[in-house]
Amino acid sequence: MTITEAEMASRTFGCELEYEGISQERAAKTVAEVTGGTARFEGYHLHNWTVTMPDGRKWQVVSDGSLCGTSAEVVTPIMTVADLETLQQVVRALRRKGAKANSRTGLHVHVGAADFTAENVKNLVKTFYKQEELILKAAGTLQSRIDSYTRKTDHGFVDKICAMRNPTMAKIGDAYYGGCYDRHSHYCRARYRALNLHNLWNGGKHTVEYRFFNGTTHAGEVKTAVQLALLIALRAKNAKASSAKNPRPYSEASAKYDLRVFLLRLGANGNLFKTMRHHLCKNLPGSAAWKDGRHDGRNARTEANG
Repeated sequence: MTITEAEMASRTFGCELEYEGISQERAAKTVAEVTGGTARFEGYHLHNWTVTMPDGRKWQVVSDGSLCGTSAEVVTPIMTVADLETLQQVVRALRRKGAKANSRTGLHVHVGAADFTAENVKNLVKTFYKQEELILKAAGTLQSRIDSYTRKTDHGFVDKICAMRNPTMAKIGDAYYGGCYDRHSHYCRARYRALNLHNLWNGGKHTVEYRFFNGTTHAGEVKTAVQLALLIALRAKNAKASSAKNPRPYSEASAKYDLRVFLLRLGANGNLFKTMRHHLCKNLPGSAAWKDGRHDGRNARTEANG
């Protein structure tokens, strides 16, 4: 399936970037310097600082209870791929001003899904679930995150939506929450998944959230996270159907090859996604070109020659 540049350009996204080692004030003023915006201390609830860009869009720099010491969570406004360079410039500037990423920090990417039908959401869940092990390994997701705030997709939920012949958003929502008593709470326990659908029904955001990315001060890794999130969402939107049968088991022998095949199916070919392919493949063993080793005898000759 080919994803057009127009489709990439029109799909919106937003990021939550968690950092330690930098105060909210310093982070906000750094964002303002890069974007040409104005930083203002709000001082209420979590929204301690707001940066208003010249075009009126607002960044929020807030506190986060999962972080320690001097820290800040930087929340972007609604963006498109045209804003990726600005986002990367902000990340680089924050690093220069002392922002640090560690096992406590995360990167969350929201993708606009207001136009998603129930079938699109079903496609999204099945596509992600089938490749989840490979995706998490490629992203380098820390096990500590998977065990807590980035849990894997619930198998029972997948079974329920796969059995739906005429899905509706309401039916998918009931299956997703599974009787959670706090389904209307912002901090509903159902949101702590690698693929979080909570905002489709609550908060008025109409986004799907990818929570499995580790915190990072590397601009290329942030770009990678955004592009991967967009591609998975666009495949779900465009595909006539998806399958969750036989989830791909993770194999070190073929991991990099399996990822290459998956990315090609997402449409991640060409120079536009070169950075993304590099950062995802670097976390995996194996060869991107050969599923189970070279077939031309080169490896054997190399080993024989010592």
